[in-house]
Amino acid sequence: MKSRRQITDIFSISFLDVISCGFGAIIILMLIVRNVPPDVIEQAELDQQGLIQDLQRQLFELRGETQTLNRQMTAKHEQLSLEKARIARLRTEMELMQSRYARLSDAQQLSARQKGELELARQSLTEEMRRLLGDNYKRKNDLIGGIPVDSEYIIFIIDTSGSMVNYGWQRMIDEIIATLDIYPNVKGIQIMNDMGDYMFSNYRREWIPDTPARRSAIIQRLRGWHPFSNSSPVEGVLAAIRSFYAPDKKISIYVFGDEFTGRSIKQVVDTVSRINQMADGNQKRVRIHAVGLPVQFANPPQYQMTGIRFAALMRELTLQNGGTFIGLNDFRPGY
Repeated sequence: MKSRRQITDIFSISFLDVISCGFGAIIILMLIVRNVPPDVIEQAELDQQGLIQDLQRQLFELRGETQTLNRQMTAKHEQLSLEKARIARLRTEMELMQSRYARLSDAQQLSARQKGELELARQSLTEEMRRLLGDNYKRKNDLIGGIPVDSEYIIFIIDTSGSMVNYGWQRMIDEIIATLDIYPNVKGIQIMNDMGDYMFSNYRREWIPDTPARRSAIIQRLRGWHPFSNSSPVEGVLAAIRSFYAPDKKISIYVFGDEFTGRSIKQVVDTVSRINQMADGNQKRVRIHAVGLPVQFANPPQYQMTGIRFAALMRELTLQNGGTFIGLNDFRPGY
């Protein structure tokens, strides 16, 4: 007996359920994708990549700026340490200078004004002194504080450079007043700067008459007289000797300055000695005195060389030309 095969129905209810769920899922996906266009998705991805690149670039820039700031901060710290060390060194030097000045006795600080008073007393002999000493009395020397004051004519050579004008000008004026007090009566005065320029052009190559009014005019003019200067007294000294030397006149030159910027001290000394030599070779034409203001010595040591060279030049120049060099202790008035 033939067996009967069971026929399978592929379109059963279970199969139709599965197919229906699959089609439903596809329809839902189509609805979702339909609401977001593809170009929007691609643009969002591109925007996200660009944002990431911008953030990375900003990060690199911030790292570079941080390194630069760190280097600058390190350099500032180093500079601050150097400045602190320099301030400490300057304080130590200031304390040493203050203690050194404090040890100076009053007897060693005889001011130029006091010298002027002594000279004024010397030159103003009273009738009683003349009667006691006699008209033919002759002094053993004409030195006041080491400065010969036997001249009848005086010439001031003044450094009008910026360092003098800004820091030592008032002290220089005080010293000129004191020097004029040393000579209560002379036959002529002249004022020139270190370049050989005249204070009063109408008295060029001529002597200024010595009167109280003229002395007051000189001091008044000094307060605002600032012609160009190369911080070297050589030109003024040579011009004064060449213009005013006369064999029948006793002349003294007073140089006021704080630095020498020329090349050779020896060349200057030799030149002045040659021009200031009398025919017989024994006597100088004019006396040369000098007053040094220590303006440059207020600077650090590496900037003091021009002041040291001025002192060396004036010491040798005054020694060889019958004069005296005075170095002041301070460029401020009253010291």
